[in-house]
Amino acid sequence: MKKLLAFLMSMMLFAVLAAGCGGGEDQAGGKAATQKFINIATGGTAGTYYPLGGAIADILNKNIPGCNASAQATGASIANINMLQQGQVDIAFIQNDNAYYAVNGTEMFKDKKVTNLYGLATLYPETIQIVTLAETGITDLSQVKGKRVAVGAPGSGTEANARQILAAYGVTYDDINVQYLSFAEASSALKDGNVDVAFVTAGHPTAAIQDIATQNNVVLLPVATDKADALIKEYPFYTKVNIPANTYNKQAADCSAVAVRCMLAVTDKMDADTGYAVTKAIYTNLDRLKAAHSAANVITKESAMDGMSIPVNAGAEKFFKEK
Repeated sequence: MKKLLAFLMSMMLFAVLAAGCGGGEDQAGGKAATQKFINIATGGTAGTYYPLGGAIADILNKNIPGCNASAQATGASIANINMLQQGQVDIAFIQNDNAYYAVNGTEMFKDKKVTNLYGLATLYPETIQIVTLAETGITDLSQVKGKRVAVGAPGSGTEANARQILAAYGVTYDDINVQYLSFAEASSALKDGNVDVAFVTAGHPTAAIQDIATQNNVVLLPVATDKADALIKEYPFYTKVNIPANTYNKQAADCSAVAVRCMLAVTDKMDADTGYAVTKAIYTNLDRLKAAHSAANVITKESAMDGMSIPVNAGAEKFFKEK
């Protein structure tokens, strides 16, 4: 009797497990969708990528039959590219300039070219904000020669942005006192008067710059139209943006700037059908993204190819070409 009960219990357990695997019949009697796992690499939990990644996972789970999507906190762009390449994730948030460097084997990816990287869409601008204080008297990038300039951490995307923009003004690192400082370090150094100018690549308004502006007269240095045009011609990942007046305390006028863009990237392992389904799900549920973070307010289907710096997944391309 005990053996019979044990046998029946084991059969019941097997039936329960089989029912949960998504490979049998659905309630309507049709074939259930095959389960598809999609891992999404985002960034730090305090950043923008993480909440948006969670929202995208939710969208995919609710709109793609059989999808089991999840978002995970990571070290952001560079780490995410490496995770994609190693097959640890399926979709990743990265900056489009870093994607460009990876595909072309330049900057931090010199001798480490990534040949199987593809884009799904670009989402929103991450503005290169060039910040100084009114007391320095600096109002134009052509005036930074001989000054202490925070250009970002060594090997970072911000550092490459700074070097490229300065070059458009005929300024090299030999002309300035280079300070290789992270985002947080640059903000503190500017506030304490230890640097004259800081490059910050982040969506505006940026909390750290807002903090500086509460007790100091912050000045944003513009990127002139001709310089922006030259940059975009040489580096297709840049786009023009405007930082509106009053973005920061006592900022009286608009400031012309350039930006890189946050993008979603995959590898050649994502087929066209999945790429189409993913992009369609995201762009027909933008309200869910906007509820997750204000950065999503500017995401549109029309701007999804702006600043696209790498080849595009065939399915995503098909979706964006549809009317």
